[in-house]
Amino acid sequence: MRPQLHDLLDTARVVALPLATRFRGIEEREALLFEGPNGWSEFSPFVEYDDAESATWLRAAIEFAFGDLPTPLRSSIPVNATVPSVHVDRVAGILKRFDGCRTAKVKVAERGQGLAEDVARVRAVRDILGPEARIRIDANGGWNIDEAEHAIHALAEYDLEYVEQPCTTVAELVEIRRRTKYMGVPIAADESVRKAADPLNVARAGAADILVLKAQPLGGIRRSLDIIGQAGLPVVVSSALDTSVGLSMGAWLASVIPELDYDCGLGTASLLSADVTDAPMQASGGSIDVRRVTPTPRLIDGYAASAARRDWWLERVSRCYELLTEGDTAPALG
Repeated sequence: MRPQLHDLLDTARVVALPLATRFRGIEEREALLFEGPNGWSEFSPFVEYDDAESATWLRAAIEFAFGDLPTPLRSSIPVNATVPSVHVDRVAGILKRFDGCRTAKVKVAERGQGLAEDVARVRAVRDILGPEARIRIDANGGWNIDEAEHAIHALAEYDLEYVEQPCTTVAELVEIRRRTKYMGVPIAADESVRKAADPLNVARAGAADILVLKAQPLGGIRRSLDIIGQAGLPVVVSSALDTSVGLSMGAWLASVIPELDYDCGLGTASLLSADVTDAPMQASGGSIDVRRVTPTPRLIDGYAASAARRDWWLERVSRCYELLTEGDTAPALG
């Protein structure tokens, strides 16, 4: 049974956390936290997302605070380092923030940058981590098919684990997967799953070898498990630049997946300059623990958003909650 709106608003706290490195075009991450019987949860769709899409994030947040959650199968989750689209000189410093991680996801195809910069960044990661490390790249749909083919060919020598969302559309993913199959580099889909009306379409179309799943955008842990069960593909659980409260939701999802073959993208607390807890979900020995996170009052007070931003988020929750009460906003599966 869904809680009442006041159950969310009564404990709601809105924070604005500075990032250690500019990421996704932002330097500060805003999030709304609230507490339920299970503990604290997070609602943090990016500010440009409309209410219909954001309502799915609220569904996930409500489930984590108030819902019946599956029992974890493991107590820790191996995670990857994340290297934003920074100058090559900054790569070593960023990797040091991810203790013990032997997998790195490198952002590429940044607007205003060229392939030469991507190659230099990936080469630096390989040089620093050595030949045994795993390197995956994420283009966030930034290439067209020809650009993607050229870039994957140029980067394949660095022994890529997979290429995440090289192009935007499912049809493009089908084509780039066909063109690059001979290179032996798998294609992973992220935006084509979490932003699609039908998150299973990418699997049905044969557009990806791996699915990247994020608990909040997909509507929660149980809904994500439903997608995994129907897709029949290996998955990587990732984050949406969450606070440690949101990362605890992602870790819970990863903990209940029967087969977890890849390191997960849940070490992103290391991209924040500040967090909501004195015990952040940062990688230690290449893993994070599966646990609930309780915000530290000093930190949620110290990084509280302005009154105007707080009101904006509270109004957003109210609108999204209204959408949830009007009907199921999550896309139908099947």
